[in-house]
Amino acid sequence: MTEVSVVTLGKGRPDHLVNVVRGLMRQTLPPTELIVAVMQDDLYDLPEAPFPIRQMQVVADALPLASARNAAARAATGDVIVFLDMDCIPTPTLLADYAGFLDTFDGLLMGEVLYLPGGATDGDWQYDRFAEIAVKHSDRRGPPPQGIEICTDYRCFWSLNFAMRRATFLRLGGFDERYVGYGGEDTDFGKALDQVGVPIAWIKGALAYHQYHPHHMPPVHHLDSVVRNAELFETKWGYRTMGHWLQAFRLMGLIDPTPGRPIRILRRPDAADLALTGQQSHQPYANTATVIRLLEDRLAASERAAAAE
Repeated sequence: MTEVSVVTLGKGRPDHLVNVVRGLMRQTLPPTELIVAVMQDDLYDLPEAPFPIRQMQVVADALPLASARNAAARAATGDVIVFLDMDCIPTPTLLADYAGFLDTFDGLLMGEVLYLPGGATDGDWQYDRFAEIAVKHSDRRGPPPQGIEICTDYRCFWSLNFAMRRATFLRLGGFDERYVGYGGEDTDFGKALDQVGVPIAWIKGALAYHQYHPHHMPPVHHLDSVVRNAELFETKWGYRTMGHWLQAFRLMGLIDPTPGRPIRILRRPDAADLALTGQQSHQPYANTATVIRLLEDRLAASERAAAAE
């Protein structure tokens, strides 16, 4: 039987991580272990589980997302590693789905993700209720109707819910640890896989429910690291990533992203920027595309008014 290690990263949101553990306790294929890379000073108080839970601290001044994932993966013992965001509650067949596909597929697999509104996990939550209220992200493509489908655009990879054979992940060297803070490290990893011919694929199954938490999209609260990591990506690959976020920042007047020279930060985000980009509890997710459309409409209206004068 395939042994599956689950890796997640933890900072804040203790209730969310408890729900991940509860979801893993309901798996049809129990995990070999759960490894939590803790990116804060204090460890979590987690429920007793019928599988080992190991917490390892990976603390830095900025979010060490890349190095934390790598450290947890190196510590894992399973044949397969499932990387699951701490906000994602796994459905009962998530581990079995991944293990089944990875028996015959040596690459990166992306499972399904649906988004929950605020309050959905209060009390004794049930999967049937999640299925009724969860929604698909409008900017993410859905899974294939069945089976597995190769992804031909590495930019579609995001690290919320994915799995690989442990040996393959370690052979490739994992995530580039020069990426610190928020943004870019997952796209870089997808690009690296694409360069060496390791396939990326969507699967029907391995569904996780993303728990609501206040967030900003585009992530103005991570302006500095997005800019820094976009420039690192450009240095490495010859062009910038996170273009939709940079475009939104430009329209907001936060940056000057003129090609051919370093991105200049023009001002710090203010209360209006946070209000524009902030996710509310009735929204299952925040949406950069919606913000860009609003900003473009405002700009067009301003230009029309100026022309009329």
